Amino acid sequence: MKTVFGIVLMSLILFGVSGPCAASEDVPSIESIVARSNHASLYQGVDCQGTTTMTITDKQGRVRKRQFNMLRKNGDTQDEDQKYFVYFIEPSDVRKMVFMVHKHVGLETDDDRWLYMPSLDLVKRIAASDKRTSFVGSDFLYEDISGRSPEEDIHELMETTEKYYVVKNTPKKTDAVEFAAYVAHIDKATFLPMKIEYVKADNRPYRVIEVLDVESVGATENGKPVTYPTVVRSEARDLESGSRTEMVFSDARYNAGLADDLFTERYLRRAPKEVLP
Repeated sequence: MKTVFGIVLMSLILFGVSGPCAASEDVPSIESIVARSNHASLYQGVDCQGTTTMTITDKQGRVRKRQFNMLRKNGDTQDEDQKYFVYFIEPSDVRKMVFMVHKHVGLETDDDRWLYMPSLDLVKRIAASDKRTSFVGSDFLYEDISGRSPEEDIHELMETTEKYYVVKNTPKKTDAVEFAAYVAHIDKATFLPMKIEYVKADNRPYRVIEVLDVESVGATENGKPVTYPTVVRSEARDLESGSRTEMVFSDARYNAGLADDLFTERYLRRAPKEVLP
């Protein structure tokens, strides 16, 4: 099952005593923590849309910006299949570029990813090996935007503190990724991962994603009012290059009734009105 960020990023979650608490009856199982975090990060609502602004700052302090509108729709109620449609607005050199993802269930089944480049009028399929590369020059990766599958990692509850479950995630296929493990600090109240730190084989941190602001967004679900805790500001930092990218998510709308055909190849070259500025 392919699941951030993602803004991934996209998009970047009980009460306990500090220290290892795997045996405590107050602490959910590691499977439950990971499943609830996966849902909170990526699957809230039937669908979601909004605008994302990325501010990329390199080591010398030079700044670049990216802005795009994003649509997301769940394919089922099991937190499995899912679709994303990302339409770029700014700057001019990426305007009308489209990134689309069809996430699939199964560890051995790769997601389908497309990138439309208007300057070349070219639709490119993004290979599975490219999902751990930079997303349009930012410090977020393609995989951060649409998410990483919990099935791809071995999960271990390292610690529980007053506010967080601290979970270590080790990849099952070490040759498919550049990291040895990543540690997520998952908020006990919202189950959102508030900080994710990636380490190399020598346990050296080299990449960090951190949530800077969360807002409760109101919506209607099954005819009843609900609120979804939503990451509206996050930051990815490359500790090796010294660059960082701030990602701001605005105008979030859940359960808008997005049609399935919006997430088809026919709209790569001619984007639907739902993503136009």
